Amino acid sequence: MRKSLQISLTAVFAALHAILYFMSFGLWRNWGIYLESIEGIILGPEVGFLAAIIGSSIGRMIKPDPLWMFGIIAEPISVLSAGLLTKAQWKPVLAIYGTMLAAYFIIPYGGTALPLWTILDILLALFLIYPTAKLSKNLFRTDIKHLSIALILISFVCIATDSLIRVFLLVPVGLHSLFFASFTELEAVFVGAAFDSYIEDLIVVTVSFIVGVPLLISISKLGLFKKNR
Repeated sequence: MRKSLQISLTAVFAALHAILYFMSFGLWRNWGIYLESIEGIILGPEVGFLAAIIGSSIGRMIKPDPLWMFGIIAEPISVLSAGLLTKAQWKPVLAIYGTMLAAYFIIPYGGTALPLWTILDILLALFLIYPTAKLSKNLFRTDIKHLSIALILISFVCIATDSLIRVFLLVPVGLHSLFFASFTELEAVFVGAAFDSYIEDLIVVTVSFIVGVPLLISISKLGLFKKNR
């Protein structure tokens, strides 16, 4: 990717990330999550991470959010994960999952105390990391069928990564103590948010498929991303 194009796309996606944050309503995460997988696929891991952290930071500086630290950390790392999977680099993504899930299940008030069904999407994504990376190799040179399947898998792992990081920050890192007076209160909110999270998983994958497939097909025809980014 040419340097000038790289800079332009970084600015465009950072602006889109911020705009989607401003437009958000409903459920519990902002609309920036709908952009994460496409951002990582098109920009790659490093540039995508940069665009996401710029966009999410600017959005929250203009429109403050008491939960700002969750989005500013989760969104860029999720974009990074999508970019890595697109380049068939599954080991760093697996390391993220392994480290954070281990911390979640080791602490006494985490995985052993909270319902397991609330993170089933995260656990499924853990097992999909390797096949997603293998299927997504040479994404811009594949046929529409494989492109569609790869995009669905990347989008799902990406949104699950977003959830994982938020859970990690909330529970093992201990940020729950800033927002909840007791573990009982945390558990009630955690369970309620899990329902919303599964709805968001479905919406994100659907939006990524509807918007992403034609967008990536158009980009592949331009020949701008055939080489590794």
